[in-house]
This record gives sequence, C-alpha cells and structure tokens, in this order.
Amino acid sequence: MTLNNAEGPVDISRWVRVCIAVAAVLAVLGVLIGADTGGPQVADDISSWALVVGALVATGACVWRSRLFTGRARWGWATLAAGLLGWGAGEAYCLVRYWPYGLDAPLPSPADLGYVAMLALIPVGLLILPSESQPLANRARSVCDGLLVAASLVLVGWVFVVAPRIQPGDAGTGFYLTLLYPLGDIVIATMIGYMLPRRRSLYRCSADLTFFGLGMAAFLVSDIGYAYLRMVHDYRGGSPIDLGWIIGFGLITVGAARPRDAEPLTSEFSPRLRITGMMLPYAAVVAALFASVLFHVSTGHSSPFVAYTVSLLILLLVGRQMLTLLENRELTRTLEIRVEERTAELYARQQQFHALIRHSSDVITVIGADGVMTYQSESVQRVFGYQPEQFVGRHYADVVAAEVATRLAVAMRQVAARPYGTATVEVVHTHADGRTRPAEVIITNLVDDPHVSGFVLNTRDISDRKELQDQLVHEAYHDSLTQLANRALFRDRADAALRRTTDLTVLHLDLDGFKRVNDSLGHLAGDQLLVQVADRIRACVRTEDVVARFGADEFAVLIEATAGEEAENVARRILDDLDAPIVVGARHIHVRASIGLAQAALLDAAEDGAEQLLRNADLAMHHAKAAGGSVFTSYHARMREGLVERLELENDLRAALENHQLRLHYQPTVDLDTSRVVGFEALVRWPHPTRGMINPLDFIPIAEATGLIVPLGRWVLHEACQQAVQWSDAAGGRPLKMSVNVSVRQFDQPDFAETVAAVLAETGMPADRLCLEMTESVLMTDTEANLEQLVRLKALGLTLAIDDFGTGYSSLAYLRRFPVDTLKIDRSFVERLGVPAGDTALTDTIVRLGKSLGMATVAEGIEEFGQLAALREMGCGFAQGYYFSRPVPAAEAGRLFLEGADIPA
Repeated sequence: MTLNNAEGPVDISRWVRVCIAVAAVLAVLGVLIGADTGGPQVADDISSWALVVGALVATGACVWRSRLFTGRARWGWATLAAGLLGWGAGEAYCLVRYWPYGLDAPLPSPADLGYVAMLALIPVGLLILPSESQPLANRARSVCDGLLVAASLVLVGWVFVVAPRIQPGDAGTGFYLTLLYPLGDIVIATMIGYMLPRRRSLYRCSADLTFFGLGMAAFLVSDIGYAYLRMVHDYRGGSPIDLGWIIGFGLITVGAARPRDAEPLTSEFSPRLRITGMMLPYAAVVAALFASVLFHVSTGHSSPFVAYTVSLLILLLVGRQMLTLLENRELTRTLEIRVEERTAELYARQQQFHALIRHSSDVITVIGADGVMTYQSESVQRVFGYQPEQFVGRHYADVVAAEVATRLAVAMRQVAARPYGTATVEVVHTHADGRTRPAEVIITNLVDDPHVSGFVLNTRDISDRKELQDQLVHEAYHDSLTQLANRALFRDRADAALRRTTDLTVLHLDLDGFKRVNDSLGHLAGDQLLVQVADRIRACVRTEDVVARFGADEFAVLIEATAGEEAENVARRILDDLDAPIVVGARHIHVRASIGLAQAALLDAAEDGAEQLLRNADLAMHHAKAAGGSVFTSYHARMREGLVERLELENDLRAALENHQLRLHYQPTVDLDTSRVVGFEALVRWPHPTRGMINPLDFIPIAEATGLIVPLGRWVLHEACQQAVQWSDAAGGRPLKMSVNVSVRQFDQPDFAETVAAVLAETGMPADRLCLEMTESVLMTDTEANLEQLVRLKALGLTLAIDDFGTGYSSLAYLRRFPVDTLKIDRSFVERLGVPAGDTALTDTIVRLGKSLGMATVAEGIEEFGQLAALREMGCGFAQGYYFSRPVPAAEAGRLFLEGADIPA
C-alpha cells in the first residue's frame, strides 16, 4: 500500500503493521484488566507497567515523528513528546514509590508534577505545530476559546455531577487537582478540534493529529472517571478506568507512527466549520451560565467554585473580545494592504494593456449591434494614419469604402447568431496618405458580453504577407534565372487559351551546342548566355505572348490569334536574332537553335490539349535538330508515325540484346610500314529478323537516348576481346590490337573502369592489346572527372585513342594533359589527299602533332592508293579504309589476320 507525499510514493504497510500490533496489545490488556481474572493486585501491576511502557512508547513515536520534519513541525512534535514523557515520569514515580507497597498514590504527590507538566506542554506543542496561516492574536483566541469551552464544561459538570455528591471537607487541594486533569484534557481536545479543520485545509490527511485528539479524548474519559471515583472514595489502581489512559497512549502512538502527511492542498477552509468554531465558545458559556443560575435557584445559595468559574468565564470572554478586536484590526489592515496591492496591480495591468494596444500591430475596433463604433485603438494612427477620434461614435459604413462595408456587414451577420463566434475577411483599406493597404479582419461576436457589448474587429495590415505570397507565387511559376514563365505556368496559360480558341501556336526551342559552351566556359557563362537568349526571344514576340523556359536550354513560346505563317515569321525572327553573336564577358559566342511549331488547330478532339500540343512541338523541334539545326519545323501527323516507328525500333533493340541478335563486324587496321593487319576495329551490326540489316546510324542514337548503349557497349567489349584472344591464340600468340568505340554515356558511368577490368579478366585479353576509342566531345565535358576516369583506365594498361580527331574542339593543352596514346585522323581530312590541289596541310599537321606528343596516328577512310601514298610520305603509322577492307564478319576478318589475304599494299 502506498500514498503520495511531496517526495513521492510512501509505503504505509509498516504503519498498518504498527496499527495491528497496537490493537493486539490493547485487546490483550483490555482482557487482562477488564476481566480482572488475576485479582485486583495483578490488574494493578499490569496497569501500572502498561501505563509506564505506553507513555514511553508514545514518547518515542512522537520523537521519531519530529525527525521527519524541520522547523516548527519538528519542535511541535518534540514538545508533545516532552509532555508525554512528563506524564510517564509521574507514573514511573508512582511505580517506584508506591507500587512495591501495594499503595495508591496520594493527592497531591510529586507524581502530579509530571501529570500537570503534560497538561501544560501539550497545548504549547499544539500551538507550535503549523496550521493554517494565522496571526498571533488569532492563535491566542483559539487557546482562549478552548479555555472557555473547558471551563464551561467543568462548570456544567460541577453543577450536575459533582455538587450533588460532594461532602463537606472534600474540597481540598487534592479535590481540585483531580478536577484539573479533565479540565486540561478538555482544553487540549478543544484546541485539537479547532486545529483539525485548519490542518485539513493544508494537508490531504491529518491522521496524526486526529489520532492524537482521539487519544486525549480517551484520557478525558479516564480522568473524568478518576475524578468521580476519587470523589466517592472508590478508586483503586488496575480498574477499567485505567484502560482509557492505555488506549490513549496507543492511539497517540498510532498517529505519530504514521508516514509523513501528503503534499499541501490549495483547498479553502470550510466556511461552515468557521461559523461552528466561532459559535461553539458562546454556546458553551451560555450553557455554563444556565447551569450556574439553575444551581443558585435549586440550592438557594451560591458556591465559591461556581462564582470563581463564572468570573473566569467573564474574564475569558472579555479577553476573547479584546483578541477579536485585535484580530479584526489586523484583518482590516491586511485587507487594506491587499486592496492597495490589487489596485496597483489592476493599474499596472491597465497600463500594460494600453501599451500593448498602442504598440500592437493589430488595430482593434468595437462596433455595437447598431453599427456604431464604440472603441478604436490608438494603433490605428500608426498603422493607417488616422486618429481614433475620427471613428468613435460614427457608423462604420460612413468611414470605410462601400465594398469594405458590404463585406464587413456580411461577416458580422454570419457571426451574429453565434455568441463568441468568429469570422475572417480580407479587405483593402485606404491609408490616410491615399495608398491602399490589404488587411485581414477577424470579427468576434461579443455582443452578449456585458463588458464589451459589440463586435470586436482585429484588423491587421497584411501588405508584407501579400507581397511575400506574390513573390512565392512568382517563384513557383517563373524561372529564377531568366524570370520567364516555367513549365507549370506555361501549361496553365495554354490550357486557358485552348478553352478560348484553337487559333494558337506553340514554339518549342532548343539551343544547339549549349552543353559545349557550358562545359568549356563554365556554368556562370552558360547562365549569362541563357539570360541574353531569353531577352532576345522576348524581343521577338508580342507582350501578350507567353515565353517560358522549361529548363537547361529549352524555351517555349505561346502565340494566340496568329495564323501559321505569322508563327513561322516569329520563329524566323528568333533564329535571325540568335545568329548575331552574344557577348559573354570578353567572348563573342555564336549559338544556334532548333525550333518546332505545333498548331492547336491540328489537335484531335480526343487529345489532351496543352500537353499534346507541347509534345507535338517537341517532336517537331527534334526533327529540326535532326535536319542540322538552326531551322524551324512545323508539326504534321507523319512525324508521329516516325515517333511510333522509333518506339518500335527501341523495343526491338531491347529484344535483340536479350536474344543475342546483334553481330560484330571487324575493319582491319594496317601497319603502313609492313602492310600487315595488326588489329581490328569492332563495329556492331543488327540483322533485324523482318527489316533486314539496320544501319547503325538508325539504332545507335536510340541506344544512346534510352541508356541501352551501356549494356550494348559491354556486350561489344566482351565479344571483341574474346574474338581477339581466339585469333591471337590461333596465330601462335601473334599480338593483335582490338579497338572498341566508347560512347559518352558509357564513359560517364562511375564503374566503367571496373567494367573494362572485369571483361579483360573474363576473356583473358591482355590489357595492352585493347584500345578504347572515344570522340573529342567525351574529353571536353567535365574535364576533371574525365581526367580521373582516363587515369583509372590507363592504369589497367590499355591504349586510349581520340576518334575523328580534328573535327572537335580539343586544345593542345588538353592533349598534353590527358593520357591519350593514339590520334585517329577523320576521313574528311583523308578525302583531300592524293588529288590535284588537295589540301594536305591539316593532315600533315595532325601527323606531326602526334609524333611530337609521342602518339601513334591512324588514318580513317582510305579508299585510293594516292591517299595511302600521301600518308606514308607524311609518316603516318597506321590506316583503315575500304582500300584495305570493308567491315567484315568474324570469319572473314580472322582469315585476313591469319593469312594476310587480299590486303593491298
């Protein structure tokens, strides 16, 4: 079992065991003393020892409880323990002095000092114990009330019980001493009765004081019985009267042994208990006075005891009234202080409220049910530039715009039926300087609130919020670099235009070669280029036309109410404007564009308007780009048929990879010094089951665009290496150089070097016999990453070649920097050799450049002997071309290598 106190849960099982033990001991003692089975002397012996032990145990319990507290609570319980110890000392004196001789203690005796000490110390201890916060006068009045009740009860007891039985000569010191004990018990019990309600207002449980009070009540019963038996000369030790004292000590022990009380509560002291406490002393005094009058009437004379007691009651009443006056004076003073503090607090809060209202960003207005403005906060001057006096007492419809008044009226009608209901409305207020300000008004219905009696309007200037919203909307629908519309806004405008008319055209524009500029000059230069391109496109269209950037180097234009020829004129103007060089920094950059046009009039009814229009324009743009760029092309239905064919070809290519339908052809590489075949270039071919042999120019771009080039390239690399190993083994280990083309997409794969290493390991191909060919565009993009990739490939031991050298944009610096071994001269240069007036300078320069950089040179596209002779004269080392052999299947290529057949020298 547990209870909660300020320090957490407390186990009360130990206290329960104490209660059970005390109850058991009391039961045994009750049987032994009450039954009187061993005779009067045995009962007297048991009672005497039980009283001494009980007093000591109760004293120890109070000492233990005092150690649970600090401050007044500790000292209070310690004083209670001292009082109990005094009683125990008096009983111990009797036990030592009279018990061995079988005598009862006389009255008075030294033992009475201990008994009286308890009656004096316990009230002091109770006054020390903390209770409801009270001034000294109040606490003294509580003692006075206890004395009043006690004296009144004693007087009533004297008149009705003692006086009829007292004999002449009995009213000595001992007699009055026996009366003192119940009188003290009554005072203590009364004090506890006053304290318990106040203690319960502070604590969840007052079991300690409750049991103490019950114990003193048991003492009172025994002391009254003791006084009566002494008066009739019939008291003997060990009588059942002693059980009251024993039970009292047991109850006090149980209360003191209980765990520390729970945490304080905030509940108030019951007013009913307060009234009862105030009336109890007066009721007791009235009863005492009635008893004294009855005594005088019935006996015909007065008694000194009655007279003294009545006089004491009168003195106590006078003292109580004086204490009450002091208490009331203190209470009045306390109330005055509290009123002053409360007034100061209210004034401070009022000033705080006015300061908050004055400097608030909200303008607060109160409008009565009749529409008249009853309050206007001072913040209206700071927010809207008006004085509050300009509004108070006027109807709101007279001071705001008609549209604003209408919206406010509608909102107030909405909340009028809902007490404390709110509504929010956005309006546009006019500032005192004439500017308009967007504002948010929150209307609260406080008409039923007697302190307000109106609608409260919180008006807030939301200019900054509106500006931010507009900015966010602009950013959401515009390109941050060029400030043109983005795809989302373009799509929205196109949908809206299609709902109005079909007389509109979409232009889709893509810059040719922008990636090269971006990679070579940097992203900053690329961004500056895009901004100027956007400006030129804007200059070519009308203000009502929509220009958008879709990302990277893609732009679109939406033109309404324009015939097809006029849209073509716009496209032509854009191309003409872009022909002029664009200045970026100190550079003059030439860019070209491919433009696709799509007319809404050509859309089918079942097609998704704007999205399909964009797809059509995109398709036309790609046709323009395929035509060489720097042109525009208008969409027509046949383009979609070509798109369908492209999709079918893509699906067939995937199937061809899975079903191993692709084949490799090999074009020999001839050493011009020995006229022998020293290697081959592997070229992929696709014998389609229904379309026949498909040109690589038709399916390689599809593979590049879809990513199929990556698995296709790995297959080519594996097949070529495996074939080279077979031919070399068949030729007795004669070395054979195998060249394989590498696309940009393959080269950009992060694990490309690992893929090449894996193929070399799988096929057993010596790395130095593999040559990877790549175009200059591969090397010119993301140069740092490409250099790192080339270094990883070169570390494998293979050879790297630049294919179609001379047609791109390689610089000498890049050639020195990159670990390239071979330059392959493009066929466009070889075609000029061996003919009259042929230009051989460029080819000769490339050959000499290769020699100076320690690179081998391979000439491509040799078809005539004159070209071969010129290359030999220049010192070119190797050559390829139809003059030697077309690309042939593996069997024919193997024969060329092994037998050297049909290779003209």
